[in-house]
Amino acid sequence: MLPYLSIVIVNWNTADLLRDCLRSLAASTVAAGTEIIVVDNGSADDSAAMVHREFPTVRLIANRDNVGYTRANNQGLAASEGRYVLLLNSDTLVPPYTLAALLAFMERFPQVGACSPQLLRPDGLPQAFAFGSDPTPPYLLRRGLARLIVRRPLHNWDVRHPLRVDWVSGACLLLRRAALVQSGPLDEAIFMYFEDNDLCRRLRQCGWQVVYYPRVAITHIGGQSLAKNPRARRAYRESLRHFYRKHYGPLAQCWLASGLWVYERLMG
Repeated sequence: MLPYLSIVIVNWNTADLLRDCLRSLAASTVAAGTEIIVVDNGSADDSAAMVHREFPTVRLIANRDNVGYTRANNQGLAASEGRYVLLLNSDTLVPPYTLAALLAFMERFPQVGACSPQLLRPDGLPQAFAFGSDPTPPYLLRRGLARLIVRRPLHNWDVRHPLRVDWVSGACLLLRRAALVQSGPLDEAIFMYFEDNDLCRRLRQCGWQVVYYPRVAITHIGGQSLAKNPRARRAYRESLRHFYRKHYGPLAQCWLASGLWVYERLMG
């Protein structure tokens, strides 16, 4: 019998966080009919051995090297068999009833191809950039001006009701298998960042809806600012440039290059 839900977790050197994540999933109310697949990206911190030793029912795919977040997720997706697939970060904690509520929502609304719960920081506050609009030039301009001039985010992250959005974060992204078959897997030209935007855009182009569902929540321990991580900022900018090359024309790409140059100098 095929599983109802497949959970794919990509890990890279986060053994302790991964252990806590898997323990939280063990208490899930949808444990029956669920398969969990951990794809380890060549970790050097005993992550793979820990999963094998402490979670024998978890399927482990152990890569020798770090093949990237998107490619590793695609490995998990290809190995999964569930009617629904959850892409879940290793640095998350999932309360017992969250997944059951998300699945019930998807069953009730068959036009929804992807959804995400509310993402909370460890301090209990809503995480920024849990959802949003496509990063078009007008949207990025509004977001940049909101940060530079009024010093506040463009979105209210503390929403209470479900929202139909352009994209939701891949930190906890529930996908309908039928929708994923139509859209195709994650774009492996993206090492990390904007892979969720790109996938949600392709889902919408296939006619599926993307919904942020804040009536349930998970804790996302990561997902904080890029300000202190230059390598992450470079990966973010390159992924955004790839997104523009893929989805927008030359004029928009020139606008992005100029906008990034100005923004980096204004923000230091």
